Amino acid sequence: MASSEKIDAAQAPKPVGLYPHARRVGNLLFLSGIGPRDPATDGVPGLQRSATGNYTEFDFEAQVRSVFQNVRTVLEASGARWEDLVDVTVFLTNMERDFHTFNRLYAEYFADNQPCRTTVGIDRLPTPIAIELKCIAALGQIG
Repeated sequence: MASSEKIDAAQAPKPVGLYPHARRVGNLLFLSGIGPRDPATDGVPGLQRSATGNYTEFDFEAQVRSVFQNVRTVLEASGARWEDLVDVTVFLTNMERDFHTFNRLYAEYFADNQPCRTTVGIDRLPTPIAIELKCIAALGQIG
């Protein structure tokens, strides 16, 4: 079995369970699911709730930009770059409402690097977020 290195990124949002931000195995870097939570406040950008739990503000674009920043933070803490991404799995809690916005922003962020991508519609995520990314990056030369 190949050895792996566990990576915890101090500047990224803390995981919501017992898992690292990433693991390096050889030249591959596997990122755990990453959402848009703000690492400083643990809040969700673009999401405000009333005392009764109803949404008073919902800005999906803010969540997308934040999740991309969080992925970048974990990549950099792992010695990788945005351009090293080779595979991205996207989980959206509302495909019909959010796919068009996500696709537009994805094209903006990935204009120079086009990793493989799968987008999946799901019922919910463990925290009140609308998007999560699962990524794989290739580091250095792969033979």
